[in-house]
Amino acid sequence: MAHNYAINDDVHHQLQGPQGRSMVKERSVYTITSCLPIEADGRPRYRIKSKTENVERVVTEEQISRLG
Repeated sequence: MAHNYAINDDVHHQLQGPQGRSMVKERSVYTITSCLPIEADGRPRYRIKSKTENVERVVTEEQISRLG
């Protein structure tokens, strides 16, 4: 499985609550800073950085979506 996003793409990230439940808080805008190797579970992972806060995260592809 290939990565569907590229470095410098802007994406929405839906925060995850307890046990993976989506939180109600508005989605935040992040920029993809790197595409990480695909691990044994086959899910592409990305390092993303917030555009509004000093926060970086590592997320799987299903946790982000395109702007728009």
